Amino acid sequence: MTVRLRLMIVTALGLALTMALWGWIQLRALDKLLIEQQLKRLYDVAETVNTYYQHFPTIRGLTALDTTLKDHVQSDGRMARIDIFSVAGGDVDYVAGAGRVFYEWSESPLVEVAKNVKPAYLKIQTEVGPALGLMYTSGWGEKVGRKVVVCVIVFSRANAEILSKAQYLLMSSSGGLLLVIMLILAFSYRWIIDWPLKVIIEAIDQFHAGKYTQRIPMVRPIRQKDEWGQLAFHFNTMAEEIEQVLARNRELNRQLEQRVQEATHNVVQLQKQVDQMQQLTALGYLTANLAHDLGTPLHSIAGLAGLLLERAEGWPPDVARKLELIIQQTQRLNTTIQNVRRATRLPEPHFEVISIPELFGDTLSLVEPQLQRANITVSLHTEPNIPLLYADRDRLQTALFNLIQNGLEAMPRGGALALSAYTVPERHALALSVKDSGCGISPTVMERVCEPFFSTHQDEGMRGLGLSIVQDIVKIHGGQVEIKSLPEEGSEIILYFPMVDLSGEQAGQS
Repeated sequence: MTVRLRLMIVTALGLALTMALWGWIQLRALDKLLIEQQLKRLYDVAETVNTYYQHFPTIRGLTALDTTLKDHVQSDGRMARIDIFSVAGGDVDYVAGAGRVFYEWSESPLVEVAKNVKPAYLKIQTEVGPALGLMYTSGWGEKVGRKVVVCVIVFSRANAEILSKAQYLLMSSSGGLLLVIMLILAFSYRWIIDWPLKVIIEAIDQFHAGKYTQRIPMVRPIRQKDEWGQLAFHFNTMAEEIEQVLARNRELNRQLEQRVQEATHNVVQLQKQVDQMQQLTALGYLTANLAHDLGTPLHSIAGLAGLLLERAEGWPPDVARKLELIIQQTQRLNTTIQNVRRATRLPEPHFEVISIPELFGDTLSLVEPQLQRANITVSLHTEPNIPLLYADRDRLQTALFNLIQNGLEAMPRGGALALSAYTVPERHALALSVKDSGCGISPTVMERVCEPFFSTHQDEGMRGLGLSIVQDIVKIHGGQVEIKSLPEEGSEIILYFPMVDLSGEQAGQS
């Protein structure tokens, strides 16, 4: 399917849907307007009949009213039927009426109109044709507890004919407009899309054939400010860059040894940049700590300067000005410190009640493919009836994920990984343990293993944050981290979390 055909299909569908929606809206508005005009006439008739019945509710008055209704229906060809009902509670009694067609009114809408004292209308399909019916009440009744409902039906054949003609007009005009638009689109496609596309494809083919000096000409209808012009400009720019690259490659072939040395030098420089990036990241941690430690002295300096400024009567003018400058500069430094704090602040923890078996299952499902590829067996042990844990689920999963990842790196040839959870009564804590059968941690490394950016893998980029992150997460929960490890015997990381009495919260939830 060509682009032209797809464009025309999409355009036709879009225009057809838009016109259909617009026509439907217009027909609904026209139908509503016609109904409102008919309802005005029905209201006048219903109010007249209701007023007459209010003044002459006697038998003689009903006889005269019945004759009058018949005469009115016979004299007005658009009038289909007029009925009067008396409604008391759920009982409906027929009072009088006349009509050209037979129609049996349902009792439930009559009772609803009498109850709410609110007129209602409905569209009716009679044996003669479509009609519009109105159920009207003024809230008046000939007896206490009874209300009179006047029902008027008028033929709406004229409305149907108007709507039919309007629908035909909308469909014919929409079809004609759609045809004109499609013809314009078909004729304009060649000038707007087809010809510029052929010029661009020809230039690309010649470029692909090895003619690297070929460029797309900026001629009509390709203009520099439209999309084709932008595409041509970028292609020409790319062609010039490729030509320059080819020239440089020819120079590289003549000076291969020199280029290899330069590449080696670039690798060394890149490694230095990585080292600098690690130092800058560590500097970010240091900056956050300095921002925290400098805040209190700055507040003290600003406070003391403010107290001195309040005693400005004894100070020379230049001294007061200098005190004001001190306060302004401390405020500026405090703003800078707050910006640094906001840039380095972690999101607030979201604590919730967590099931430890569920936590283990959700975490292991994230690393299950890695464990299978690494040929590592996993065992789970959870103490029976272990209490629930009140913690931040996301942070806790992050900590366990980092510990499991460290275990994977410690067992490159496969091994065993054990996750366990148990209570430690003497610490009044819950313990989560991750134990591996890997290479273990040497005593010299053990002292620095939780330092940020410290890692034994010096050739793998930015590392050394795993245990540091775990330690920060446990501290947020008020817990502790314990590391047990011997070289060639594996490692065990134990996370201790304080046990919290959740009975009150569980009772509230139940």
